[in-house]
Order: sequence, then C-alpha cells, then structure tokens
Amino acid sequence: MKGDDSMNIVILSGSNVGSKTKVATEKAMEIMTKNNQDYEVTMLDLADYEMEFSDGRNYFEYEGDTKYVAETMMAADAIIIGTPIFQASIPATLKNVFDLLPVNAFLDKVVSIIVTAGTAKHYLIAEQQLKPILAYMKAHIVPTYVFIEEADFLREEIINDDVHFRLERLVEDTILNVEAQQIIREKLDEQYDF
Repeated sequence: MKGDDSMNIVILSGSNVGSKTKVATEKAMEIMTKNNQDYEVTMLDLADYEMEFSDGRNYFEYEGDTKYVAETMMAADAIIIGTPIFQASIPATLKNVFDLLPVNAFLDKVVSIIVTAGTAKHYLIAEQQLKPILAYMKAHIVPTYVFIEEADFLREEIINDDVHFRLERLVEDTILNVEAQQIIREKLDEQYDF
C-alpha cells in the first residue's frame, strides 16, 4: 500500500472478446466502489486496449496501452482478475498480461478471481491453470473464487442472486486480505530499525 494508506485496486477483465466477463467484473467494480469509496479503483478491460505481445522486454520498456496496463497492474495493492474459459483454458490475452510482467509481479499483492464459463465442467480451470500462475508470480491468492456459468446470465445481466452474494463476499475478502497483509508487513518492519 502507498504511504498515504489509500488502497489501489485493479479490476481486470482478461479478455478482448465476449461480454460475460466484462459484466461480472463491472459488477465487482460497482460493489467495490459503493462500499469502499476511499479506495482508488481502476477497471482494465482488455477489449479497450491495443496490447502488444510479450517479447521478453521489461514491462516498463513497452509503450502505449501495453505499458499502461502493465504499470497499472504493478502499482496495484490488490487485483481482481476476471477471466472467461475458452477451450478449457484461460484466454491468450490474459496469459499475455502475465507474460509482460516480471516473475515477482504480484509479490505483496492480493489477487482474487472471477471465472465465467459456458458450463460447470470448467470449474477447476482456475485451480489447475490460473492459481499456479498467480502463485508462481508470488500473489497472495484469495482462496475462494467466483465461478459464473452461462445459466447465471440473461441479456448481459447476472440474474442469480447467489452470484451477487458471492461477488460481494469476494470483494470483502479481497479488502480484508489486503488489510491483513498490511498488518503483517508492519509487524515485520517493526522487527527492523528502519
């Protein structure tokens, strides 16, 4: 967290096609800003950006949208990642964002997950693919995630009340985890005479 104790939260819609992940992340954004007005919250919808493919450069060496997205992710205290599941996998657009960032990009960051998919058959993709990437990048991962399937949507709206409740809980858990990490860092810093 920054020295002024304001929390910087990024909500990432990790696809450049489709609408369900955007709807879900926008709902998370609505909940976050309604309940936590003192925090700086940034929505990154990859459909709105012209992203370059990762080519091994440092993230700050890119220009334009790619640099903006990478630097915004790096500056966050918490990130809520929304991802659709395509062909039993996360989309290349989201994987490219991870590839743009350094291996320790999520060190001291809390990361939570929203997954949208056509059916419940894809429920474990977050466990099998996304969480290992986030752990490798040193994220403090909120253990539970929100899985939303096709039946939970109607005309680009989430119609399942349980999904609304789980999104509210995910936002709350994200905030509480950031606050807990801040307390842990302060206690560790007290051990040293800085």
